[in-house]
Amino acid sequence: MLGGQVAVVTGGAQGIGFAVARLLVERGARVASWDIDPGNDEAMSSLGANTLAIGCDITDLAAVEAAHARTCDALGMPSILVNSAGISGPNAPLDSYAVEDWHRVLDINLNGTFYVNRVCVGGMKDRGYGRILNVASIAGKEGNPNASAYSASKAAVIGLTKSLGKELAGYDIAVNCVTPAAARTRIFDQMSEQHIDYMLSKIPRGRFLDVDEAARLILWAVSPENSFTTGAVFDLSGGRATY
Repeated sequence: MLGGQVAVVTGGAQGIGFAVARLLVERGARVASWDIDPGNDEAMSSLGANTLAIGCDITDLAAVEAAHARTCDALGMPSILVNSAGISGPNAPLDSYAVEDWHRVLDINLNGTFYVNRVCVGGMKDRGYGRILNVASIAGKEGNPNASAYSASKAAVIGLTKSLGKELAGYDIAVNCVTPAAARTRIFDQMSEQHIDYMLSKIPRGRFLDVDEAARLILWAVSPENSFTTGAVFDLSGGRATY
């Protein structure tokens, strides 16, 4: 299905990113995980020989460019990008939200998304083919209280995705995003129990998303089978989304 293709997954050491990387490898892709998580090497080693772990801070454009160059040298030019790296930031009312935390969340979730997309798009345009999937959040559509930075950053990722999808439609490059409800990953470590309970209460399914459920939808979105849809937002909200 994906034999011969090279995929970049940011945040591939754990959570949704790792679940996606595992499926991509199973379908024949060569996968590079760009992640600052210290478990990145072990995570990629567990998936076999057709993987590459690169320590990469996606808020640093030079580091992203270096990761791309190293990926091209070791595996080939990426035709798939799954941008999963992100943080939730602390939970606090906007009027007491620490300015440094605001900038950190926006820097990783939005600027990092911009840098990674910017660096990967050129090779896809030259080839006339590519598939990009940015992981946003249901918080970007509906807004979660006491999570203004996270909600704003993910709303911006949705806007970026829609804009870029229109820009690249003529190149057979599909650019889409998913807006998952909460999945029980290490991102929960950054949240209060009260906020976690709030998120669960908003999901009609009555449970959190499983990362493998997210990975299966993402796999289709970055495959050749997705030959038409671009600039779209795929809900993974368990019924929470109202539009």
